[in-house]
Amino acid sequence: EAAVRRHHEEELRASRETLDRGLRIRTLPRPMVRAGCYVPGGRAAYPSTVLMTAVVARVAGVDEVVVCVPPGEGGGVAEVTLAATEVAGVDVVHPVGGAQAIAAMAYGTESVRKVDVIVGPGNVYVAQAKQQVAGVVGVPSAFAGPSEVVVVADGTSPAEFTATDLVAQAEHGPDGMSWLVTWSETVADAVDAALDRVLEDAPRGAEIAGTLASSGHCVLVDDKQQALAVVDAIAPEHLQLMVADAEILAERVCNAGAVFLGPWTPTSIGDYVAGPSHVLPTAGTARFAGALTVADFTKDVNLVTADQDALRRLGPHVEALAVAEGLEAHAESIRVRRQHG
Repeated sequence: EAAVRRHHEEELRASRETLDRGLRIRTLPRPMVRAGCYVPGGRAAYPSTVLMTAVVARVAGVDEVVVCVPPGEGGGVAEVTLAATEVAGVDVVHPVGGAQAIAAMAYGTESVRKVDVIVGPGNVYVAQAKQQVAGVVGVPSAFAGPSEVVVVADGTSPAEFTATDLVAQAEHGPDGMSWLVTWSETVADAVDAALDRVLEDAPRGAEIAGTLASSGHCVLVDDKQQALAVVDAIAPEHLQLMVADAEILAERVCNAGAVFLGPWTPTSIGDYVAGPSHVLPTAGTARFAGALTVADFTKDVNLVTADQDALRRLGPHVEALAVAEGLEAHAESIRVRRQHG
């Protein structure tokens, strides 16, 4: 929790002011009043998602934070998830999941108050539901759907590292993506063999193998340049650069939700303790969106003040543009003031 809070406190922005010859603009960041955080359930409990959403909302200054989470057997919420809501300072927890939870938070029900913004990852139905209610409530532009990872490897890291990291994201369930990109057939063969060994010992080995069979791929390219082209075309949620010159290569990446550099930085570091939210863009939306941030819980309010000198100076330009657009009342709002000057 401390790492998440610390990272996002760095994102907070103070009010800004611009002065120009009698024209004063003040920009005030304002938090939203009520935020809804969707926390997945079903296959597993995800207390980390509580922290990665609700803590960010709290840092942003949101007044009321609501969590919706699918109930387990018996209709209750996992104790570890409830503990996380206490740590994060969540106000209300609703044991409801799926697309119906998104609808409840967006429109309100007898027991669920409507919110101003909905965040959090989920399966494809949850992610699509958020897209459907965008405009009714605030929804970040990132499509936070099934988990994805692309690992670029050159053989400088053990094949077991790469195989384990591919399996780690496939562990989240179906509809995700686990890709290996390499320019070495030797690496491809070594990782393939390592995957068999890892799956033998994995508690959910059969499920993970099924996910890899449908959405696991190995892409053999000619060189690093082609590898980067594949990465940017996919725009993955997680990108791991398991290569010798990871820092240099990372500078050339355009489209990725989060990038993990070197053999000692698995995506699980980002999932739990690094600090940035693990709510990341999927389904190619990393082309235009990034991780969940404080900005997703705030909006800017601009305060504009002009004195009489500023009106005289800027008025003719306003009048000219208003007349050009056929908005005579706009122009008259300037003329009437100039006549009183």
